[in-house]
Amino acid sequence: MGIILDKFPLIAKAIPGGQVVLTSTDYIIDLGRKYSLWPLTFGLACCAIEMMVAYAGRFDFDRFGVIPRPSPRQADLLLIAGTVTKKMAAPIVDIYHQMPEPRFVMAMGSCANCGGPFYDSYSVVKGIDRIIPVDVYIPGCPPRPEALIYGVMELQKKIMRMKLERGGGATVQAEKGSRDPAGEDA
Repeated sequence: MGIILDKFPLIAKAIPGGQVVLTSTDYIIDLGRKYSLWPLTFGLACCAIEMMVAYAGRFDFDRFGVIPRPSPRQADLLLIAGTVTKKMAAPIVDIYHQMPEPRFVMAMGSCANCGGPFYDSYSVVKGIDRIIPVDVYIPGCPPRPEALIYGVMELQKKIMRMKLERGGGATVQAEKGSRDPAGEDA
């Protein structure tokens, strides 16, 4: 499927009226991606409890097409919930690279966003965006399930703006890969 989507913009522009076909194809593919987000839930701390509550009966995350997957090869959204330690950074990067393109990342909670109350600790990563690119940040300590649902809706808006012409929506940073986990903080 990836080869077809990579070559399609070149083929569509070559035929008369191809831009209309390309725009319609963009819309259909983005609509499918929007309503079938399959997150790899990566609960590391107390934010994971709120993430589990979002999947329960009261909030019913399934109605958005968000169905958790146990394998990174089946998931297109990495949902980081909680404190990321430097020891856990390398496995997170490995899991990120095992996910198929396009892949998205959501950082849930203050600890995943910037280290949270453990910012001064020697073993805590000062934000998951230092090791992998993040698409949506969800603030709070811990964030409510409503905030997680709002974050998914914002990600769905971002997905609907993706275009096949521009690389399927992958950001420049995502095309290059993640940053070195042993960067300036190590």
